[in-house]
Amino acid sequence: MSRARETANAAANSTVNAVVNSAPHTVTAFRGSVRLAQGALVDVARVAFDAVRDDIASRKPSLEHAVLIFDDRTGRVIDLEMRGGERAMLASLKARGLLSTAASDAVAEAADVQGDTTAPRGRGRPKLGVVPREVTLLPRHWEWLATQPGGASVALRKLIDAARKTQAESDHQRVRREAAYAAMAALAGDRPHFEDASRALFRGDHAALSTAMRRWPADITAYVQHLLSHQP
Repeated sequence: MSRARETANAAANSTVNAVVNSAPHTVTAFRGSVRLAQGALVDVARVAFDAVRDDIASRKPSLEHAVLIFDDRTGRVIDLEMRGGERAMLASLKARGLLSTAASDAVAEAADVQGDTTAPRGRGRPKLGVVPREVTLLPRHWEWLATQPGGASVALRKLIDAARKTQAESDHQRVRREAAYAAMAALAGDRPHFEDASRALFRGDHAALSTAMRRWPADITAYVQHLLSHQP
């Protein structure tokens, strides 16, 4: 391997490691109503995997003390592959693409760099990372888009970017409420005043939500509050 190729590979690997290690995406593991761990998926998955294995070895697995991992961005449960060892479990998570977008992009860029650093850049327009998908609009919408500078695709991208800026805060609050509800339903769906807590959550009434959850286990209420304030 040439020195130039070695330098390129080292730089690519450094980029991947930096992105993965700095990724803000976190998950949280619970055993029943008790929080086990919070952090990067690979670390929390190992903790949860060991906890499940310990429960199986001690013949104490039960729904009441089930081990669950929650995605802090969505509040949804991440299933673990338990039919095998830890390596098989981690391989399953990797195969399902449970990585941050930034990490996936960095890995792809690293693969491009490692593949061939001597190939000349081809002619034509540079890749913009756009993804083609079908969009269904009424005729008047297509007519309007046809009059916009740059064509329909450019106009649509500008409209979406503008909407993202003006609706960012309301979208963030909606996503946080949905994440909190998903985790709350899994962890406390059968607990007293769950319906009251749900209604307060979607009204945005934090005082009423805290009142409805006051008799719930402390780790569950703390996690619900964490999801509501979480910055993905």
